[in-house]
Amino acid sequence: MKKNIIFYFSDQQRFDTVGVYGQKLDVTPNLDEMAKEGIIFQNAFSCQPVCGPARAAIQSGVYPTKTDCFINGISLPQNIPTIAKHFNEAGYETAYIGKWHLASDSSYDYETSAVPIEKRGGYKDYWMASDVLESTSHGYDGYVFDKDNQKVEFKGYRTDKITDFALDFLDRRDSQKPFFLFLSHIEPHHQNDRKKYEGPLGSKDKFKDFVLPEDIKSLNNGDALENYPDYLGACHSLDNNLGRIRKKLKELNLDDNTIIIYTSDHGCHFKTRNHNMPPKGGDDYKRSAYDSATHIPMIIYGMGCCPEPIELPVSLIDIPATLLKIINVPTDNLDGTPLQDFISLNKENIPEDRFVFIQVSESMVARAVRSKNWLYAIYDPTKNPWKEKDSYLYEDYILIDVKNDPHQLNNLIHNDKYQEKKLELRKIISQKIKEIENISVEYKD
Repeated sequence: MKKNIIFYFSDQQRFDTVGVYGQKLDVTPNLDEMAKEGIIFQNAFSCQPVCGPARAAIQSGVYPTKTDCFINGISLPQNIPTIAKHFNEAGYETAYIGKWHLASDSSYDYETSAVPIEKRGGYKDYWMASDVLESTSHGYDGYVFDKDNQKVEFKGYRTDKITDFALDFLDRRDSQKPFFLFLSHIEPHHQNDRKKYEGPLGSKDKFKDFVLPEDIKSLNNGDALENYPDYLGACHSLDNNLGRIRKKLKELNLDDNTIIIYTSDHGCHFKTRNHNMPPKGGDDYKRSAYDSATHIPMIIYGMGCCPEPIELPVSLIDIPATLLKIINVPTDNLDGTPLQDFISLNKENIPEDRFVFIQVSESMVARAVRSKNWLYAIYDPTKNPWKEKDSYLYEDYILIDVKNDPHQLNNLIHNDKYQEKKLELRKIISQKIKEIENISVEYKD
């Protein structure tokens, strides 16, 4: 019997908002319970810490520079063999709900209008979405568009209402087919037009006893002091609604045959990593190679259970390959590695120093590699990161000894004691750029 799959996607959620990753407040009891029954990836990272590019990577299985979706506001090419198209061919019912962010471009703006069917990435059976959900809604109230391009208004907290559509799909789906449901929430992302985070009413009081993550606190807090309770409130709402989804699956006797993947597109640094931006770049909460913007939660239910978290670094780019391996579709043309390849390994056989590769845009043209113990990043300050997607000439930017500096406060890039390590990592990142971008890079020392 083919497995049903739910991809539960949050937006701008730090990994440490989740209990199993160290959050002390009771923010994510449902996710924590699911983690006990599933697999926790301790070191999961975004492959591109910007909303649209990260989504393009998930839908295509390749890095954003390959699809040209390297910044927001570039539509996903229609000739891309997306994951939804593969699921359609495998006989699945495909559904997409929430934020899409892959339709608008310089030729047409779909931020407040319906996304036409040809720009939906192959999701054909159930559609209840907005291209830019933060433009058609706020924390409370708003609208999306259905499969027939009709506006569907909702009243109430956004995470609850978006989940209502998911529950509607589960009730109305074709019971003779397996399903692939992509549930794309926008929480806990800040509300762009109001320049703040919007948790459910009561969040400020419910989470008033918050403790800021050490990296934020050590970097003068950014704007976290006023926003963190609502940020945690939004994460708590995501968790409540995950609980609603799991309850519905059990009611429908689908729980034992459904895989749930929970992750996010990127993290959030609360305006603490805005220093040293090139003059043409911009940033507020993400768009950074530091873990505060790239380290994400990743928990999978229904693909076995691991008694201990998997420490091996994995990437958002590994998710498409993981999904396609479930339905036996070859993944040779994708940039990621199926996570099943690591889940099935004995602990002693897991590679000690696997590097994930990260592309950064909009703030700067930058590249990074992250292993369990090291972060190394390079950038080209002469490039316009809103218009140029790559470079042939980079400068050193960040070198962090993560094992000894977990909050990433001490940049060793100019420390003479670490020059050998820097050159070692430079060789690795150069190989990654050659492999993924087909560019032979040089360095300005």
